Amino acid sequence: MKKLNNIMNVQLMRELGIVIVFVVILAILMILSPNAFARPANLMNIFKQASINGILAMGMMFVIISGGIDLSVGSIVALTGVVAASFAHPGEYPLIVPIILALVIGLFIGWFNGVGIAYGNIPPFIVTLGTMTMIRGVALIVSKGAPVFGVTDAFENIAGAFLFDTIPLLVVYFIVITIVSAYILTKAVFGRRVYAIGGNEISAAFSGIKVEKIRIMVYMISGLFAGFAGLLLASRTVSGIPTAGQSYELDAIAAVIIGGVSMSGGSGRWYGTVIGALLIAVIGNGLDILNVSSHYQLVIKGAIIIVAVLLDVKSKERTA
Repeated sequence: MKKLNNIMNVQLMRELGIVIVFVVILAILMILSPNAFARPANLMNIFKQASINGILAMGMMFVIISGGIDLSVGSIVALTGVVAASFAHPGEYPLIVPIILALVIGLFIGWFNGVGIAYGNIPPFIVTLGTMTMIRGVALIVSKGAPVFGVTDAFENIAGAFLFDTIPLLVVYFIVITIVSAYILTKAVFGRRVYAIGGNEISAAFSGIKVEKIRIMVYMISGLFAGFAGLLLASRTVSGIPTAGQSYELDAIAAVIIGGVSMSGGSGRWYGTVIGALLIAVIGNGLDILNVSSHYQLVIKGAIIIVAVLLDVKSKERTA
């Protein structure tokens, strides 16, 4: 009982620490660039940026809680965006066609990853690294190495429209996916099994959980969310770009780890991932406003991941 209380206290401290860091960074950026950062238009842009990464992070959250990793999500974004844009030219196909294609492609790639990991006994890092490279190549082949333009207005409105002329649909999608993900993790039997596999796969198998089935399903969720994110990005940019989504997997992983999900699996909460996605968006936006090079931004994001993982390791040592 004492050990359980200790674990809960450490988890609470980590979550509180995330909120404090978030507030401090907001305050610093408002002081350094009050006119640019605090503008309503810029704050809305931050929410839009956080939404696409947040959708990816929600899928990544399931994978990491189960004890895995998915490096292919950025490439899935590129491929599904290219395919969706290719089928969204005026007068060719109904709007539902590019939407279904993007979701099905993401779902299939997730299934492929899951099968390779669950039944091929190949480490998640290797499988998803391979599919990341392969899918990026397919995106370049399909698009012939060039962006796909000329989409319909209806396609643009998938991500560009507003609910009640106020709330961007991008943000609405993120909220809906967050609610669904939160319900699955906290209320559904599937969610409890995901935690169980991440905590101790052998014990989960002995308790009757079909580990391979759950493993495949979490990667399918990640692939589905990545496919949807690719569709939204193509709609937002009014094009399918084969080089899109580069380092998106880094942002998604960063959001999940910063949010308190353990890299070793078995623990973490959905609202931490939401805060992590918002924090990544705020940092990226703030660095852009301060004219910090994108190369340095990658260095900063990488450092953030290392620090977050280090904190995770130290917290586990304290509860051991």
